[in-house]
Amino acid sequence: MDVYLGIDVGSVSTKFAALDKNDELISSVYLLTHGNPIESVQQGLRQIASELPEDTNICGVATTGSARYLAGVIVNADLIKNEITSHAVATLHYIPEAKTIIEIGGQDSKIIIIRDGIVIDFGMNTVCAAGTGSFLDHQALRLNITIEEFSQQALHSESRVNIAGRCTVFAESDMIHKQQMGYRREDIIYGLCRALVRNYLNNVGLGKEIQPPIVFQGGVAFNKAIVKAFQEEIETEVIIPPHHEVMGAIGAALLVHEEIPDPGAGSNFRGFGISEIPYHTSSFECKSCPNMCEIAQLWSDGKLLARWGGRCDLWERTAVSQE
Repeated sequence: MDVYLGIDVGSVSTKFAALDKNDELISSVYLLTHGNPIESVQQGLRQIASELPEDTNICGVATTGSARYLAGVIVNADLIKNEITSHAVATLHYIPEAKTIIEIGGQDSKIIIIRDGIVIDFGMNTVCAAGTGSFLDHQALRLNITIEEFSQQALHSESRVNIAGRCTVFAESDMIHKQQMGYRREDIIYGLCRALVRNYLNNVGLGKEIQPPIVFQGGVAFNKAIVKAFQEEIETEVIIPPHHEVMGAIGAALLVHEEIPDPGAGSNFRGFGISEIPYHTSSFECKSCPNMCEIAQLWSDGKLLARWGGRCDLWERTAVSQE
């Protein structure tokens, strides 16, 4: 079987998607990163290898996400792409008419504006957690319930409770105040969902022309209360695509298939055996110019494999063999 593999490594979760030569999803893996992207990539490789046929031919591998360069070096990826491109390509694969993509993950959120199948604008929130999944996780923990219970209880809300959602700290303070006033828990929880949606639209979506069809993807799209809150706020249908939680990985796989259309061309992929190789990272501050960039390094068995992270390509151009 000819397979194209996409790997999306984020701050909270790591996703894998394996597509066949017809771009059909045949296997996917969703793991929590737990602050260790190297281990999560290796664990994901072991898991997806166990789900693929023994005669699988990996025709191409692409990485995306915040740790795409690190993951790309580990697997020796054929292609490294940013999250915006990967999510847009995957969305258009399933919903060609999409004009707006709402993507909310654990630590960041994005909006992608598409017209005539082309990305014309995007926005990202990587500073404040109030418009991300971690905001909901934190509030669920504060209420001593799981995130699944959080979603279910929010759907039973019967009256509006406005929660200040501009900041996670203020939201928690306002939530406590509403509890002390005697509001029902279900109404408070749905108020938190609405606060996340307002924060997203007022920050990430600020100045963007949000037109339907609107597609909502990412792990937070599992939360039906957030979907409901978006539809109420935007006053239009919000579409949840198939495999919404691994769309970045699917997009990466689609892109590498486009890059290497011939299955016999050969991939740079080092093989699933790399899941057993020990790696470690280090970093240093470059003093070559006033930017003082932090340069990341990947090592294995005492050998420097790669460097990245600078605003220029000074360290990427440095021959590893000379180190």
